[in-house]
Amino acid sequence: MVKKRTVAGTIFDIFNYILLGSLALICILPIIHILALSLSDSAAASAGRVGLLPVNFTTAAYEYLMGKKDFWQSVLVSLKRVGIGLPYHLIMTIIIAYPLSKPASRFYGRSIYVGLLIFTMLFNGGLIPTYMVYKEMGLLDSIWVLVIPSAVNAGNIMLMMNFFRNIPKELEESAIIDGAGHIRTLLQVILPVSLPSIATITLYIVVAHWNDYFSGMIYMNSASNFPLQTYVYNIIKQASSLTMNLGMESTGENWRLLAKISDRTVRSAQIFITAFPILAIYPLLQRYYIKGIVVGSVKG
Repeated sequence: MVKKRTVAGTIFDIFNYILLGSLALICILPIIHILALSLSDSAAASAGRVGLLPVNFTTAAYEYLMGKKDFWQSVLVSLKRVGIGLPYHLIMTIIIAYPLSKPASRFYGRSIYVGLLIFTMLFNGGLIPTYMVYKEMGLLDSIWVLVIPSAVNAGNIMLMMNFFRNIPKELEESAIIDGAGHIRTLLQVILPVSLPSIATITLYIVVAHWNDYFSGMIYMNSASNFPLQTYVYNIIKQASSLTMNLGMESTGENWRLLAKISDRTVRSAQIFITAFPILAIYPLLQRYYIKGIVVGSVKG
């Protein structure tokens, strides 16, 4: 039976569409403006004439960045960080969340471990003690200081733990009856039906690694080891020095290219390149993301 829509329901739907559309525009328009700014020449950008469309279209800012060795070095560090951190963090999250998803009758002392996990969400040792610990461990100025410390994220563990608890117990019981142990049950039964939760955690891990600039700024001593976000942060923070460097470089053979760019266009290009991977990966995981966050947030 088709239910007839009421006038109040129609008005509510229209209001929702307008509200959500407005919020979407608030998020999208700044990105479009940054893209347009990066594709405009220096005169238009400096004069403030760039809106949502490029003025005097040029790819000079991107060509300039493509020729910067420091930029590509920072991209390589970020890619290495995500490539190592993603599988490592997923494994750590799964092997901690799976046993914690069992009831206390099967996992004695479970409440103690869950309490310790929650404790880490509320308190930490502070920046200086943390820095001293990493220094004594020999992690400073290496890729491992960007990967190991954040391997155990309590929020991700809680999300995946609750997802595991909502999986029908009959699946695990049937595997145990067939002679499967805990590891085989996890790999061949639990994980295949946990793709929504895994996709959600994957998105969280990738975004956390890719967008983190603070760790590189604090724990890296050499600029060649900066991840991309730290490199971009330093460029934006030192905008005046960038302008001066552009002026010095314009005396070389590439003066025609540099005459079309400014610190604003270069920074806009860097910001867009930095954000683009996340913008590209989200649509691929979006269909799993909603289901994973909803099911994983329900306490079983």
